[in-house]
Amino acid sequence: MIIGGLQKLTLIDYPGKIACTVFLAGCSFRCPWCYNPELVLQEEIKTSTKISEQDFFQFLKERPGLIEGVVLCGGEPTIQPDLIEFCQKIKKMGFLIKLDTNGSSPEVIKELMDKNLVDYIALDIKAPPEKYIKAIGAESYFGTKGIRSNFWAEKIVNNIKKSIELLKQGQVDYEFRTTVIPVLLKKSDILKISKWICPAKKYFLQEFQPGKTLDPKFKNVKPYEQKYLMDILRSIEPFFEICQIRGFKS
Repeated sequence: MIIGGLQKLTLIDYPGKIACTVFLAGCSFRCPWCYNPELVLQEEIKTSTKISEQDFFQFLKERPGLIEGVVLCGGEPTIQPDLIEFCQKIKKMGFLIKLDTNGSSPEVIKELMDKNLVDYIALDIKAPPEKYIKAIGAESYFGTKGIRSNFWAEKIVNNIKKSIELLKQGQVDYEFRTTVIPVLLKKSDILKISKWICPAKKYFLQEFQPGKTLDPKFKNVKPYEQKYLMDILRSIEPFFEICQIRGFKS
């Protein structure tokens, strides 16, 4: 397991739980607005500081009664070949597990659910289906063009659809969420996403925060104003049991 970072305490990443967050290196997407390039780009992964599994599990051994759960994020955790074994070790120590995923590996999500190795799943919906190839940076980073691009996009969107349906079965608690990137997504796109994933339990809109991004062009992109996001929220609330906005600074 390639562990690129550890946040020892979080009160917000696992809803209703005191947890730690483990950042797993490597990703199946190249979203240009990603704020963790050191967990995505191979050249940065190779040179970045790592945390050994031994040190991580020693940390957990010292935390019973202090934290309730472990958040697995990245990067994309489901591309890790030893994720199942990693989760089994965490569960044997008595901790809950929340998985943050882009949904590109529905077969891994299903295995985790079937083996009772995950308690909460947050699935990032990057864009409506027709915009996925752009939103995940496929053309720039994987060289997908023309017919090949269309084939690749269809494959990814089909995997996302499978992951969406798996979560909506209600086997584990879950949420869908979308970071609203001004240069990529507008109100009509969020409406399309909402109609694509509804009806569903929870859907969160996340405000884009400029700063460190995988593509430097997104570094200074100005976030949408709260008024605009609230207008979107009012339009999509009827589709979900819980629908909220995350990320506004006070």
